[in-house]
Amino acid sequence: MMNLNKSNIMRALIFLSLLFALTAAGVFAQAAPQEKTVTVFGAKIRYLEAGDPAKPTVILLHGLGSNADSWQLMPGASNIVALAAEYHVYAPDQIGFGKSDKPLLKYRVGTYVDFLDKFMAELKIEKASLVGNSMGGWIAALAAVKYPNRVEKLVLADAAGILPAKFNPDDAYALNNSTRDEIRANLKRIFATPALQNNEALVDLSLTQRIAIGDGYTINSLIESIRRKEDFVSDRLAEIKKPTLIIWGRQDGLLPLADGETFNKGIAGSRLVVFDNCGHVPQFEKAGDFNREVLKFLGEK
Repeated sequence: MMNLNKSNIMRALIFLSLLFALTAAGVFAQAAPQEKTVTVFGAKIRYLEAGDPAKPTVILLHGLGSNADSWQLMPGASNIVALAAEYHVYAPDQIGFGKSDKPLLKYRVGTYVDFLDKFMAELKIEKASLVGNSMGGWIAALAAVKYPNRVEKLVLADAAGILPAKFNPDDAYALNNSTRDEIRANLKRIFATPALQNNEALVDLSLTQRIAIGDGYTINSLIESIRRKEDFVSDRLAEIKKPTLIIWGRQDGLLPLADGETFNKGIAGSRLVVFDNCGHVPQFEKAGDFNREVLKFLGEK
């Protein structure tokens, strides 16, 4: 188990800084996952691949403003490396994010579901288990509704997609950070660990990545889709017939635990696991626990 003590947090931040520098320079490497590209609907999609192709497939879907590298940030507890021991793992930079192309589309979650289906077709993946965090969980859930034959199992980690009872469309604007103050405020919503909530190095690194990656248009387009209330799965949970594990951080300040409970009640046979002292990204903040729970669930018959 990897605990987020001060030493591990500093190692993670150093690793994150190096990872960003190397990927930006195009030299991040072949150590565990291989970096590849595939053309989907005419767009270049960058993805990471690891594990034995003869084993069952798992696809990791990152959240809003993130990228494939978010699944390998914790030293000694990389999600990709842990899952690749038992599965053939793919982690794409979804369209409009990371090092993938960023066409000027009218982005919505339904766009990502169609891209996921085509991504699988291009790579000749018939079926996969989907592991999604935040918006990635929303994409996974909607994919299980729209393309059920593509989905083996679902892992929804602090997943978006539940329409709030008191919907304030202006809240969505907090998702596109462009100042230090905005980033500081969101770190307090995203993390439960004080050393991550109050870390000026992480603030500056986050703003540097935002500028270098250039996904602001994508995020704004998705915010407008949220404001239009498009693609929410609140009323479609009963249509999800796949084995589902729901993982939630009890201290998530972006999406409340009540949303995880809604997923759990709406998806027949699903299981909810709650991590204490954990925020919006359990695959990072509780990486060891997350990897153990996901491997246990995926291995169940």
